[in-house]
Amino acid sequence: MAGYFKDIQEGLGTAVKGMSIVMKHLLTPKVTRQYPNPDDRYQMPERERNRLYVNMDDCIGCDQCARACPVNCITIDTAKAVPGDNIGTTSNGKKKSLWVTRFDIDIAKCCYCGLCTFPCPTECIRMTDICEFSEFDRVNLIYNYATMTAEEGVLHKANAKKDEERLAAERAKAAEEKAKAPTAAPASPATPPPAAAGGVKPPPFAAKPGGIKPPPFQAK
Repeated sequence: MAGYFKDIQEGLGTAVKGMSIVMKHLLTPKVTRQYPNPDDRYQMPERERNRLYVNMDDCIGCDQCARACPVNCITIDTAKAVPGDNIGTTSNGKKKSLWVTRFDIDIAKCCYCGLCTFPCPTECIRMTDICEFSEFDRVNLIYNYATMTAEEGVLHKANAKKDEERLAAERAKAAEEKAKAPTAAPASPATPPPAAAGGVKPPPFAAKPGGIKPPPFQAK
């Protein structure tokens, strides 16, 4: 009989405990975030990795970030600077030698690993805290960071090609002139000068084993 009433007591106690938790949450104010209300957004962590940013003033076109990308979302085209071009220098004083005619990042393919930021020698590419950049068209997720127009890129590539052709012609001309030049006769070995009177006495001749040792050399 005692066990019967004990079970009833435990059952009622469990029900009361469960209903107390329900009533607690029922009376708690709602915590649903009203996105995209700027006053009710999640606080991003300090080391978040979101949309990429490229500072083209510091980019030297080394292509190291594109080679480090595991999903090939970075596309870079460059053109060599010709004599007379003044590309400038980076913020750390490194002189530029390439025109960056194209720098595209397909952020729809990006996996936000951050591997592209580490090999950059000028630290011009980095991950930002911008996480709200959804688009209805995937084409709008291809970011063009190059600061020059397509026409300027074509012009720089044409100038670089002309300069390469000029250098190749100069190298070919120099090789042709070198082949036509007469070859100089090999120089004859120099005759050692005769020993002067009162010179240094050479060491005595070393006799072969079992042979007769000649008399020492007499200097004049």
